[in-house]
Amino acid sequence: MYFNKKIETMNREDMKKLQAERLKKTVERVYNNVPLYRERFDEYGIKPEHIKTVDDLKNLPFTYKTDLRDTYPFGLFAAPMEEVVRIHASSGTTGKQTVVGYTKNDLDIWSECVARSFASVGATNKDIVHDSYGYGLFTGGLGIHDGATKLGAAVIPVSSGNTTRQVNIFKDFGSTILCCTPSYAMYLIEAIKENNISADDLKLRIGIFGAEPWTDEMRTEIEKGLGIKAYDIYGLSEICGPGVSCNCYMQNGLHVQEDHFIPEIIDPDTGEVLPDGESGELVFTCITKEALPLIRYRTRDISSLNRETCECGRTTVRMSKPCGRTDDMLIVRGVNVFPSQVESVLLNIDGVSPHYHITVDRVNNLDTMDVEVEMSPSLFSDSVKQIQEKEKMIKQALLSTLNIAVGVKLVGPKTISRSEGKAKRVTDNRKK
Repeated sequence: MYFNKKIETMNREDMKKLQAERLKKTVERVYNNVPLYRERFDEYGIKPEHIKTVDDLKNLPFTYKTDLRDTYPFGLFAAPMEEVVRIHASSGTTGKQTVVGYTKNDLDIWSECVARSFASVGATNKDIVHDSYGYGLFTGGLGIHDGATKLGAAVIPVSSGNTTRQVNIFKDFGSTILCCTPSYAMYLIEAIKENNISADDLKLRIGIFGAEPWTDEMRTEIEKGLGIKAYDIYGLSEICGPGVSCNCYMQNGLHVQEDHFIPEIIDPDTGEVLPDGESGELVFTCITKEALPLIRYRTRDISSLNRETCECGRTTVRMSKPCGRTDDMLIVRGVNVFPSQVESVLLNIDGVSPHYHITVDRVNNLDTMDVEVEMSPSLFSDSVKQIQEKEKMIKQALLSTLNIAVGVKLVGPKTISRSEGKAKRVTDNRKK
């Protein structure tokens, strides 16, 4: 099912022509309206008239998250405030929050991107969408809400929290699509079991999850626990929010809405553009946004691109599921470690739950890494010797995957705090 078949199945040459036309207008817009871009373009000796095709994109400078913080709050806006109709912002947990704005046209485009995402996984106007993303300055709740409305589906704006009430709504309202972070989906699975409800008692059939990295192993756990098909949706507030890309029902990469956002993959160290199929840092350029059209924004997410036509019939470029972030990568004793690698190992081991926490520290000038993992109730009731043997097995499995020795401690069920938003998986005490 398509929401906008003309765009979603457009041939590559026509797409490049459309992108070039929109890119030229956007470059002119930011040059004339955003002082930072004008200064940076001038430093590179670039004028808007130099940009003629998509291939010229590589000549433009990058934009960084620090640029939004340095021009806080509205310094990168390319539209006057009287045209801005909504403002969102990040949590600001690692510094000044990043502020993003939208014109009415921006909101219309965003809602269509999300509606396309819903349609690509088989959602229709007959569905009841249970929206458990947070509402407010976070883009998740309202972004999903407006896209589902654009599709014509009924939306339940539950937001996050009050998990028991959410489970009751599943039953009473007949929710068919769940939208939330994958970690919160795991929390909901626990709550359903505690209320002695079977997934067969619910009408859920589709889950659309995003806002944090998650592995294919967690996808399998969620699909089993809720009796659904689980799909990735990708976005970031700086580009628009959820809906920049999404799985289709084939679950083979995420289709980018590339008539609005041009993706590139670069070497994170050199900035060199990498060929399709190679992994590197994902970069986006907004080519239709009015309020905040970012040029070559470095997402820090690690992905790759595939331009082959998908089995679903869509011709839009697909990005691989992000396997981590360059700023989430831990360097422990000279080895690159991603939390997703730890998660993949744990979810393939019987007797442990998908709830874990990683602590990295430095003791006597040597990096240490310890992983706390929750036991299942059945393992928790085993003998101390059996638990110790399980810890040794997990240590060996992590050593084989990570190539470094890590400490493992099995803890009791419900010991590790649950998240109703983005899960906090890592504490790095070396940064304190």
